[in-house]
Amino acid sequence: MKWSWRVGVFAGIPVYVHATFLLLMVWIAASHWVTSRSINAVVGGLAFTSAIFGCVVLHEYGHALMARRFGVRTRDITLLPIGGLARVERIPEKPNQELWIALAGPFVNFAIAAALGIYLLLNGHFEPLSRISVASGDFIERLLFTNLFLAGFNLIPAFPMDGGRVLRAILAARWDYVRATRTAAGLGQTLAFVFGLWGLFSNPFLVFIALFVWIGAAQEAASVEVKSTLNGVTVKDAMIKDFQTISPDASLSKAVELILSGWQQDFPVVSEGRIVGLLTRSDLIAKLAGAGLSTRIEEAMRQDFPVADPADPLDSVFSRLQESETRTVPILRDGQLMGLLTLDNLTEYLLVQAAIKAASANRSHVNQMSFPI
Repeated sequence: MKWSWRVGVFAGIPVYVHATFLLLMVWIAASHWVTSRSINAVVGGLAFTSAIFGCVVLHEYGHALMARRFGVRTRDITLLPIGGLARVERIPEKPNQELWIALAGPFVNFAIAAALGIYLLLNGHFEPLSRISVASGDFIERLLFTNLFLAGFNLIPAFPMDGGRVLRAILAARWDYVRATRTAAGLGQTLAFVFGLWGLFSNPFLVFIALFVWIGAAQEAASVEVKSTLNGVTVKDAMIKDFQTISPDASLSKAVELILSGWQQDFPVVSEGRIVGLLTRSDLIAKLAGAGLSTRIEEAMRQDFPVADPADPLDSVFSRLQESETRTVPILRDGQLMGLLTLDNLTEYLLVQAAIKAASANRSHVNQMSFPI
């Protein structure tokens, strides 16, 4: 994820902190200072926030380590102001696997709360609930109730929370995956509407949560629809076969001419029949601004870029393309350039398939309604 810094690798999984998380810490420090004018209050606020997000990281490791048990690799964990994000390489194939992976995160929070509760019982440090709030009260006791809240909040049956995935896993045991996702996403958006309406008359923060849930549910439903459409399709079925290449010895003026005269924005750089680089539009513009039209292509091209084989599954290449800094994937067979796959032509492919699917559904509906006289 852009604007993230790696803080370490634990259990083989890189952990990143997003830049916006640091802004949150600055806001926490400033708000405590404005309220109390006390360095101790600022330190205490930062320490408690850090402890909460430490629990969030453990929550994400609960997901990641359970996923590992089922052979699903976790690419990384990123800490954001709204929580943590564990990116798994794929959705588990079996509903019961997704169920256990989704439940593992809240279980970690319940386990932390239980451990803290035992500690407080043994030491007799429990304070009355009336004295406990987000900013005041015993540190350990506040952390205990925060973990209970995190577990409970994440079990709300709405994407992108864990409860949405739990619901989908339960539904997918009886229905197909797309239908289960649509139903879970629909329920999530219904809850988001309720949260938003409630928040308008009580707590504006609920409006933010509602927006977060609504967008998350829509993205999850769209992602599964795309995966369903691309399932079983190979790169060869969607790649562009009519494209332009460029020589590393050519000047940037040649690339500008090609961009202005056609549809193509990224160009494979080919020398002696082999691809040696990729010139993207963004790299071209950046180099033009600093060096001018006479600069050679090899000075602007990038040599680190994703490639694929015509027989590769289209959904996996689509995922790699979304994560890549480039919008184009050269398609190679035995080192020879066979075609290109771009985000634009993938979008067009999805639109065409959606139209074909809609037409088929309409014909099926008409046939079901007709009957012999």
